[in-house]
Amino acid sequence: QVQLVESGGGLVETGGSLRLSCDASGANFMFDAMGWYRQAPGKERELVAIIIPNGTTRYGDSMKGRSNISRHRSKNQVNLQMDSLKPEDTAVYYCNARSRRGDFWGQGTQVTVSS
Repeated sequence: QVQLVESGGGLVETGGSLRLSCDASGANFMFDAMGWYRQAPGKERELVAIIIPNGTTRYGDSMKGRSNISRHRSKNQVNLQMDSLKPEDTAVYYCNARSRRGDFWGQGTQVTVSS
């Protein structure tokens, strides 16, 4: 059974940085894409960033220029470095992994940015 486990969330002041990590277990294959989405209270889930095995990335508008996604070359692990954080970045951040075998989600990690 595939499981995604996020870590690295927490409370940070405006202008601070956080690094989120996501480790997948239970998959004996490489995912086609891994990435991060976020959902703030009362809002829809939105893309933060995704990355495919060849290193191609795509960023959502919300954190473009303030975030960097990276992926381990040989295992299903993805990281998200977030800088210059703002209160509007407060949300639950979810790890996502996609393959022909399905679409998988982590349980989410809370990121709170204080003003």
